[in-house]
Amino acid sequence: VVYVTASGGGSVQAGGSLRLSCAPSGFAGCRYDVRWYRQAPGKEREFVAKIAGDTEYADSVKGRFTVSRDSGQDTVWLQMTNLSAADSGTYLCMCEGVQCRDRYHNFWSWSRGTLVNVSS
Repeated sequence: VVYVTASGGGSVQAGGSLRLSCAPSGFAGCRYDVRWYRQAPGKEREFVAKIAGDTEYADSVKGRFTVSRDSGQDTVWLQMTNLSAADSGTYLCMCEGVQCRDRYHNFWSWSRGTLVNVSS
């Protein structure tokens, strides 16, 4: 089983930056493939970014957000810059799979949300 914890949310002024952390656990030494999502009140859940063998970004955040791993390939970071009110919402990370040597395990493990509030 994979447990996923998202953290790093907070309040920031427009134009500022935040770094979110997604910390999966359960498969030490393996590579966690992670997606970031966000959801604002009254809106549908929105894909933000993905990191697996490479990275992908939603058009709305491309060029402003960067998703990366630490050297151990466990913790996944989402560096958010030039934030605007449209970026406000609850951010969640989801582990979709784990690469362990020659084996790949598929998952659908969600974190609890971390709240991001961007004010003007």
